[in-house]
Amino acid sequence: MSQYTIRNTQYTALIVAGGSGSRMGSDIPKQFMLLKKKPVLMHTIEAFYYSDLNPQIIVVLNIDFHPYWEEACKKHHFNIPHQLVKGGNQRFYSVKNGLKAIKGPTVIAIHDAVRPLVSNQMITKSFLQAELNNNAIAAIRSTDSIRQASGDSTMALNREDIYLVQTPQTFKSDILKKAYRQPYRIGFTDDASVVEKSGIPIKLIPGEQKNIKITFPEDLLLAEFYLSEKYI
Repeated sequence: MSQYTIRNTQYTALIVAGGSGSRMGSDIPKQFMLLKKKPVLMHTIEAFYYSDLNPQIIVVLNIDFHPYWEEACKKHHFNIPHQLVKGGNQRFYSVKNGLKAIKGPTVIAIHDAVRPLVSNQMITKSFLQAELNNNAIAAIRSTDSIRQASGDSTMALNREDIYLVQTPQTFKSDILKKAYRQPYRIGFTDDASVVEKSGIPIKLIPGEQKNIKITFPEDLLLAEFYLSEKYI
């Protein structure tokens, strides 16, 4: 038997797709750019849909791009069930809108739309660890040397103490919804920071090197490589 006890738990994937595409130098948001001949967001939705725990899927998207997405789904014959929710002006409000669409107790994995390479193992581990420990935040140790800027000078930091946070960031729904009843603060850089401010200790779990966030044009090339038969 697995180290995890799987109960009759509901699981939800809340995929946040609010990027503008500005750093990609594109006229369309990066979640709509083509990766292996279909939009990045479709790969991300598929990753959760075909994962072992079969989560409900909610996609939070700027209302101006809802028609664009609906047309893209028709064009690519994309029929995976998912609920579309209006995004907010900032990620905090986008997640808050997504939470309003979730009814009843569940375990919620919040994931960047532009991390299409998240594995089934990562998704499953995130859900089950959050079920056991209230939350599970994917993160990897820094492999580079780290320096912190202070005015015109910098100081070295111990990279062994530095973690690069990824998504999914996964939480029990009661904890997450309570945390998002707080007023917005500028220090809320991700969901873990919101939950931490509500008084809940954050639990890190090992992330994945290939779980990259597509931000710059070269990231698409790397994602293409990871999805290629040569890499697999």
